[in-house]
Amino acid sequence: MESNLFEPDSYIIEGCILGNPRMQKALYEKFSPKMYGVCLRYAGNEDDAKDILQDSFIKIFKNISRFKATGSFEGWIRRIVVNTAIEHFRKKNNLTAFNEITEEKKEDEAANGLDKLEAKELMAIIQSLPNGYRTVFNLYAIEGYTHKEIGEILNINEGTSKSQYARAKIWLQEKIKDHRYGE
Repeated sequence: MESNLFEPDSYIIEGCILGNPRMQKALYEKFSPKMYGVCLRYAGNEDDAKDILQDSFIKIFKNISRFKATGSFEGWIRRIVVNTAIEHFRKKNNLTAFNEITEEKKEDEAANGLDKLEAKELMAIIQSLPNGYRTVFNLYAIEGYTHKEIGEILNINEGTSKSQYARAKIWLQEKIKDHRYGE
């Protein structure tokens, strides 16, 4: 059986709407590796990432007929994956308590440490962030949400999102510093 990995998205979408298992497999094979990377950023471990990915694709297949071709299909899939990751942590009550703090500046030190990190090492450091920090960090720094949007998504205020992001940066800077000096 030949792979449909390189079929146009519109062809795969139509097949999935019709419930064609070959097209569902093609969609999964085409997008799951990249979306698994998104899941890993939000999850604390590979098992949680796999659960988030599976739940995401169930939602994707269930709602694919709702996709309006006004934007990127991959972007639509990514939004479902990110929302599923957030829901995953809400259900498990894994978001850490959100408290206000003042932001400290250590960006130059972190930048120097980043130069020496491999992508895999950086991913592991991001994954080791406490859940609340990791969620806000990913939404703001990687997904591009504003603090106001994050507040609405997580049901926290904008200032809390900012403080969680500041804490995440400080935490990451310390881990990068430890990694850089071999601790």
